[in-house]
Amino acid sequence: MQYKNNGGSATDGEIRPGLQVVNTGTGTLNLSTVKVRYYFTRDGSATVNVFCDYAQLGCGNLTTAVVSLPTPVNGADAYLEIGFTGGTLAAGANTGEMQLRMNKSDWSSFNENNDYSYGTATAFADATKVTAYVSGTLSWGVIPS
Repeated sequence: MQYKNNGGSATDGEIRPGLQVVNTGTGTLNLSTVKVRYYFTRDGSATVNVFCDYAQLGCGNLTTAVVSLPTPVNGADAYLEIGFTGGTLAAGANTGEMQLRMNKSDWSSFNENNDYSYGTATAFADATKVTAYVSGTLSWGVIPS
């Protein structure tokens, strides 16, 4: 997983992760088996809405959901899960950028400074705090604890 921060402020009403999946394996990856998780804190009780602003693969080929953790951990009480409706990724290839955006239904501010997956890089870099699962098995990253 690679991540970059597409947001302007860590304390505004939006979380804007830029993500891309990189196939570091030697075979073709079936994207319908891949789930990506970006961990964050809701900073309140309002519903969190998710939008895909752009995806090289096409926003219609992504699925998104905000999932609450059964037990909050340091830096996360929820995660944004991104999946794929299909497609494949050749060895050494990447999905290209996925520009996602989250906001609360009441438009109150987030404080991303305490979010597990948050980073300040503005160019794509490997991100161990953004996890990737293949067929339900953790394949990349470190789960917050």
